[in-house]
Amino acid sequence: MAPQQGTLLSYRPDIKVVDATLRDGGLVNSFYFTDEFVKNLYKANIKAGVDYMEFGYKASKELFDVTKFGKWKFCDEEHIREIVGDNDTKLKLSVMADVGRTDLESDIIDKKDSVIDLVRVATYINTIPAAIDMAEYCKAKGYETSINIMAISTASDKDIRQALELIGQSGVDMIYIVDSYGSMYPEQIRELAEMYMEIGGKYGKTIGMHAHNNQQMAFANTIEATTHGVSMLDATMCGMGRGAGNCAMEALLGFLKNPKYKIAPVLRFIQDNMLKLREEGLVWGYDIPYLLTGILNVHPRSAIECIKQNNTDYLDFYQNLWDKEC
Repeated sequence: MAPQQGTLLSYRPDIKVVDATLRDGGLVNSFYFTDEFVKNLYKANIKAGVDYMEFGYKASKELFDVTKFGKWKFCDEEHIREIVGDNDTKLKLSVMADVGRTDLESDIIDKKDSVIDLVRVATYINTIPAAIDMAEYCKAKGYETSINIMAISTASDKDIRQALELIGQSGVDMIYIVDSYGSMYPEQIRELAEMYMEIGGKYGKTIGMHAHNNQQMAFANTIEATTHGVSMLDATMCGMGRGAGNCAMEALLGFLKNPKYKIAPVLRFIQDNMLKLREEGLVWGYDIPYLLTGILNVHPRSAIECIKQNNTDYLDFYQNLWDKEC
């Protein structure tokens, strides 16, 4: 077992915090955030010392109907600039590109013409070669790059190790552990983190963590990953994200001891902006149906639908889920 890195009283300067509120939270409201909300989030992240802010997806307008989504599904350069100008700050900007859902040649312009710093490529274990091609394309355009391997809880250790070796041999800067189904526990995250760090160290790659909160483990799993060297940490305001949501930014900044991180701007942003979203009827966060999909290690789409229908027959839901998935 690798030695623990850092203590509760120390901090690691290599840790970077990524705000994914617009991107993962956008899955809750189809990316219909107001410009005021986005500007306030941008300013709050700067004041809080957050290192990266993810604006959303670079989704293909050929595959997705632009009339059915807000602009952060597509993250056009001009729309980002309307918020940040030339972004003359320490806060770096990020977007996500899904394998098979991004028009690279039209959507990814040269870095010298963009305020975006980091392109994160989201992939499943069976599309790693395509993800590497996408990330290499973005790297050649001048961007920092990451590959985020989704639904890692469904992959075998052998496949994960082979995938990490392939990515390690590429020019990609970062590799992410992604607990898409919120099904994992700290002990499993520890083992994954050690594997990712071993191969990441071999090839000089930074390792990141993106957790979901189906079993109320997102925060615990994130800080467990940090103790084993993972340094790119995703979080969202109030944990806003698809279904059960993510590691809460306020919890993460309350834990990290680096004095550059400040929780007060996050708390102010939450009280002035996030509470309004809940008042408007947006729903995310831990609920019993998400717990059950997490326990069974399956995609939360059925739980999302269950909650939309206000179905509280949890036992029936669980039995149907078991019959279908197990």
